[in-house]
Amino acid sequence: MLQFAKRLLPNQIKITLVLTHKIARTTLFSSNSISLETISDGYDDDDGGPMERDIKVYLARFKEVGSRTLKEVVHRMRDSGRPVDCIVYDSFLPWVLEVSKELGLLAAAFFTQSCAVDHIYHQVYKGDLKVPLSGDEILIPGLPPLKPEDMPSFVYVLGLYPSLFEAALDQFRGLEKADWVIDYMAKLSHVKAIGPTIPSMYLDKRLPDDREYGLSVYKPITGACMEWLNERQPESVIYVSFGSLAELGEDQMEELAWGLRLSNKHFLWVVRLSEESKLPKDFAQVTSKKGLIVSWCPQLEVLAHEAICCFITHSGWNSTLEALSLGVPMVAMPQWTDQSTNSKFVMDMWKMGVRAPVDDKGLVSREMIARCIREVVEGESGQEIKKNATKWKALAREAMSEGGSSEKNILEFVSSLIRSSNSLPMFPKENVEMNPN
Repeated sequence: MLQFAKRLLPNQIKITLVLTHKIARTTLFSSNSISLETISDGYDDDDGGPMERDIKVYLARFKEVGSRTLKEVVHRMRDSGRPVDCIVYDSFLPWVLEVSKELGLLAAAFFTQSCAVDHIYHQVYKGDLKVPLSGDEILIPGLPPLKPEDMPSFVYVLGLYPSLFEAALDQFRGLEKADWVIDYMAKLSHVKAIGPTIPSMYLDKRLPDDREYGLSVYKPITGACMEWLNERQPESVIYVSFGSLAELGEDQMEELAWGLRLSNKHFLWVVRLSEESKLPKDFAQVTSKKGLIVSWCPQLEVLAHEAICCFITHSGWNSTLEALSLGVPMVAMPQWTDQSTNSKFVMDMWKMGVRAPVDDKGLVSREMIARCIREVVEGESGQEIKKNATKWKALAREAMSEGGSSEKNILEFVSSLIRSSNSLPMFPKENVEMNPN
């Protein structure tokens, strides 16, 4: 959402980012041109993770308290001379649309997963895709044939996370009332595909100050990472990260560790502090000549570094988009939610990586990890994957460059916003408000 906001700023659109009190307190936010406001999710002082304990209760409380405090923010901004025209909201918070319409504001739903994943959830929501799934092949209009294991985990393993599955479908509740839908299915007339949403200096370079997202969950170990990479040869390092949420079991962590050693490649591995205890004993010391293990790193800088040859990833959408935009081949090890579908596209649609298969214990073995690394970076298969990765890198830059498809959609959104906001009697054109959860 911040990256979308940065693309709006040159068009004289004023932006206010809205976070919950807790997220604002626990993340690093930095911007000279985007204002920050906060709302309550009803659990401002609870650090025990209410969402983890009971997601359904948390979301209901968030809707109740969030609706009230969001209205307070909008009224406060109006009274201070910064009236809001439009709320761009995270599609996982459908109640924001209700608030927007109650206040007479324009609303744009911002979908943060891939079009393919959103399309699958939409088919389930409409009842066109029946769950539980049946058969060995799933046929959905607009998508390639999918196996059940290629589907988002909430659809493939029905009942595993019922509240999250319900939240995924609720994205579409009342969506016909939204004025725009951002980053969803471009076949629908009011839908605007606006990505990849990564900093401009890694794509079209038209926003010279846009080098970082400006929002971070953890503090990266930048100096040590980049100094270490600078000492490595071009295309010699495997980068490994499973994002900010995914948790590997201890057995899988061990297989991954010894698989990296078995590959005989240099590696940079992000292991969050909460996951360090799962590493094999003395692994960091044993592999110190080949690898560097850090608690967090500046992923965009790392992926853009000439030393990187491959990315072992959980296939979260942010990581996938970054690797695609920077032309980095991938070994996909999906864990849950949308990651299996993303992996399907990495391997079979974009052909810029492989999905590591699991054994009968549900683990990717050390031998398989080493084999997948070789397939991605060596021989004819590696050359073909690298060629495709380079192609998608160019297409990503083209989409965001002047005259590109995403740039056109952003400009159309701006023009439509200005026209629509001018017709609002109470709120002259001032602000677009971003509201991620």
